[in-house]
Amino acid sequence: MDRKGSAHCRARYRAGQDWLFRRVAVEQLSGGQRQHAWIAMTLAQQTDVMSLDEPTSALDMGHQLEAMELVKSLTKTGKTVVLVLHDLAAVARYSDKIVAMKDGEIFSYGPPKEVVTAQLVNRLDGIDVGILAAPGDDAPEIVAKATNLTSLEQQNLKVS
Repeated sequence: MDRKGSAHCRARYRAGQDWLFRRVAVEQLSGGQRQHAWIAMTLAQQTDVMSLDEPTSALDMGHQLEAMELVKSLTKTGKTVVLVLHDLAAVARYSDKIVAMKDGEIFSYGPPKEVVTAQLVNRLDGIDVGILAAPGDDAPEIVAKATNLTSLEQQNLKVS
């Protein structure tokens, strides 16, 4: 990625995040602020490849979307981003390729629309789901079937 593209991505991410520029120790930040700071520090390194492990943990929905949109925009500038996420719906929406793994074993690899299937979710998580096309971009959306709730209730687990 050229410096102009990299600077643009960093500027977009930093907009409204003035606390990142203060001299505050990372451990004094909230969980969400800490995630923003780690992503900003990774961007500042200006590498061709980024590895992000659960970059949206501790973020509210709005900031999760902002972070994932930033990641997607980075890939459009030529940067390779390797994400580790447990949120399969986010992976399906923002990834070009998915490697679905459990306990170190690769279960599936390929484009999201080919990889994210009800069978895969059942194999990975033991949950019966339906896969729907999201409005707007047709990204796979994962919806748990009602039978999962009945199963939990039968195990005397409180479902809220």
